Amino acid sequence: MARLGYETIGHGPLKVLALHGWFGDQTMLDPMKLALNTEAFTYVCPSYRGYGASRELTGSYDMAEISADVLELADALGWKRFSLIGHSMGGMAIQRVLADAPDRVEKMVALTPVPASGVPLDEGSAELFGGAAANMDNRSAIIDFTTGNRLTSVWINAMARYSGETARDDAFAAYLPSWTKADFHQEIAGNPVPLKVIVGANDPALSADVMEATYMQWYPNAELEVMPNAGHYPMNETPVALATSVERFLSGQ
Repeated sequence: MARLGYETIGHGPLKVLALHGWFGDQTMLDPMKLALNTEAFTYVCPSYRGYGASRELTGSYDMAEISADVLELADALGWKRFSLIGHSMGGMAIQRVLADAPDRVEKMVALTPVPASGVPLDEGSAELFGGAAANMDNRSAIIDFTTGNRLTSVWINAMARYSGETARDDAFAAYLPSWTKADFHQEIAGNPVPLKVIVGANDPALSADVMEATYMQWYPNAELEVMPNAGHYPMNETPVALATSVERFLSGQ
């Protein structure tokens, strides 16, 4: 049995591993379930160590470990080749998997993703993000900012609370330097994998401009979509539109 806990959606021939963000877990695709083609796709959504279904697993909490654990899970599933979806921090993680096992990755979808060069934080942001493990107000402020300061506080606070209830604070804190300070973009630059990058029009942090300067420079077979009426969480904000876009790309339509 694989080490990581996970959720499976669908039973189709197209195999997809979906890697969550800093605030997420194995329920990442749950808001999209009604729009996913479960006859065509099998989605496996793992939780990283310290999160959700893998909450009791300890480790180093970094990109190399996520990649090794995900590849172990793929082996346990009997998946020699698969596509990858990665949201936010998971967008960096899928690139680490690609760097470690390029022959196993068919296609990738990066959702409001962290680049392989990381996300350097200024002093104020470092304080906000660094305090998020211990302070629920910080978590809410981050979610509010990255969705454009336009959504109901009921949802924002529920998202923050969920992350606090399902991820251990020590793990949550430990992953932060891995996705903000790591830089392995030279390992993936020029990779020919088909890649779709999707950003929300209302995400001021990981914007289309950031993607143009990073992903679109590194991957020769990349395309970029800006999703209207979404910020950093298109799975929650525009689930049907996102599911449609993702599955059309992964199925080659």
